[in-house]
Amino acid sequence: MDAGCPRLPDTVLFEIFLYLDHADVLSVGLVCQQWRAVARDEFLWKELFYRYYRVSRDVPRHPGAVSWYDEFQRLYDTIPCVEVQALKEHNDQVLHLSFSHSGCLFASCSKDCTVKIWSNELDISLQHSSNMRPYNWSYTQFSQFNSDDSLLLVSGVFVGPHNSSSGEIAVISMENFTLLSRVRNKPYDVFGCWLNETNLISGNLHRIGRITSCSVLWLNNAFQGIESENVNVVKRLFKIQNLNASTIRTVMVADCSRYDSPDLLLDYEEQLAASSTCPVFDLGSDSEEEEAKPKPPPEPAVQELLDAGGVPAEHGLQQLFDDIMEGRVGPAMTETELETKVAELFVRNRTKPPEPNLLPTDSNSKTKYLIFTTGCLTYSPHQIGIKRILPHQMTTAGPVLGEERRSDEFFDSLDHVIDIHGHIIGMGLSPDHRYLYVNSRAWPRDCVISDPMQPPPIAEEIDLHVFDLKTMKEVKRALRAHRAYTPNEECFFIFLDVSRDFVASGAEDRHGYIWDRHYNICLAKLQHDNVVNSVAFSPVEQELLLTASDDTTIKVWRSPRAVRVRQARRPRPRKLLFSWLMNQKS
Repeated sequence: MDAGCPRLPDTVLFEIFLYLDHADVLSVGLVCQQWRAVARDEFLWKELFYRYYRVSRDVPRHPGAVSWYDEFQRLYDTIPCVEVQALKEHNDQVLHLSFSHSGCLFASCSKDCTVKIWSNELDISLQHSSNMRPYNWSYTQFSQFNSDDSLLLVSGVFVGPHNSSSGEIAVISMENFTLLSRVRNKPYDVFGCWLNETNLISGNLHRIGRITSCSVLWLNNAFQGIESENVNVVKRLFKIQNLNASTIRTVMVADCSRYDSPDLLLDYEEQLAASSTCPVFDLGSDSEEEEAKPKPPPEPAVQELLDAGGVPAEHGLQQLFDDIMEGRVGPAMTETELETKVAELFVRNRTKPPEPNLLPTDSNSKTKYLIFTTGCLTYSPHQIGIKRILPHQMTTAGPVLGEERRSDEFFDSLDHVIDIHGHIIGMGLSPDHRYLYVNSRAWPRDCVISDPMQPPPIAEEIDLHVFDLKTMKEVKRALRAHRAYTPNEECFFIFLDVSRDFVASGAEDRHGYIWDRHYNICLAKLQHDNVVNSVAFSPVEQELLLTASDDTTIKVWRSPRAVRVRQARRPRPRKLLFSWLMNQKS
């Protein structure tokens, strides 16, 4: 037993430990042999863990944990909550951050209309800055590295004729930072994303009526300068009708081939089973009873009409026109309601049905899903649409307008729709692409939307939902802690990011937040002087996190353990002084 370390009853030690600071607990553990004995007592550490972190006792220990002591230490020592650097090279609001897959570089976008490339070394430094104002951009808003980190997609707001604004995507080479191509992107908050190493997805919007439109998603070759009659630089992927002033926004791609080897299973029963066997599911289903049916259901709006009467679309549209001409439609139907009714009837007879058997049956499948925000009731995004991308659609080869369509396949249907019942303000995929995390601000529980141009009020609390993309079910309860204050018409995107064990998000309350994915608990608040717009974990080192804010700074956060390691690597002043003295003597 160490000198000066009194022997105390375990119960007394336990009560003391409950009120000790993390650092005190660990420092005691370094010097006290009695503590080392207690550290091996799983019962004491289990009790301490549940009480200190206020975790529900029905939540099992992390599947990768060796002991409760190690798990307690992990949640203290590996959270990137220590600010180690503040980058102030931007001179306006910083909107987005993205790491390269290697973790060696990251990019930042800002209202100052630049995209900056940073080198992630011992101390982060600016490597390159591209100003997009010469291309009539108003600001840069989003960036993403392709899979081999050779190209950078940069999305921004483009100012066109008569000060109209839409979006534009630029592709920058990481070899010499030259601009390779530019692609129009409408609306600008589609953002855009990579499908593979050389092809990216953009959007376009065509107005059909006052509140009805058609979103077209395009596949673009990053190298637009190809001169060959056999190679297209663009190809149409999907054409989807929008009702009630909604549009497709925020596109991203999920790789289904990684589902069967997730980094972390969030379903506790599935963790315990550890068999990773999951039945083939139907993307169109929303319940266990529906999963047993082989027939995929149509989209929600279409299903509602079918349930109402089951009349064929062309007959229903003709019947509506007859009712209008003969005065059988009551005066209560407004112009907006009439437009929506006609659009719903039209889409029933002009939409291609969903693809059958959507889940890939082997782990080597190259199937991918296009994920985006959408809606059916109002202009604010309140649904998540999911559409399978077939192998032949992953290249720009073939007809520019895609495969030939029949007259009754004018629009593409969605394969699955997730209703959020609130304004979606952020989405992010887990590294294994198994789970989708969604930031949203909830609508009142029993609200009724009568005017699509007047969505319901939204809550100040931000809910962070988690969806399993293999089962299309929400898992766990929504995470809460962060807040937002802007109303519907001013609401903006709050980017989140997910690492192997943690999920982080910005917020309008001047903080970034970190949660543990397994225990569903908030672990840290990271302070800024203004709104935190974006967060980004290093993909190779989850103990490194970046946050970007309206205060024009990018803050670099590392875990206490990483800080100690970095300090140990730096030369100590004593050695430098000794070298100086030796030089003076010589």
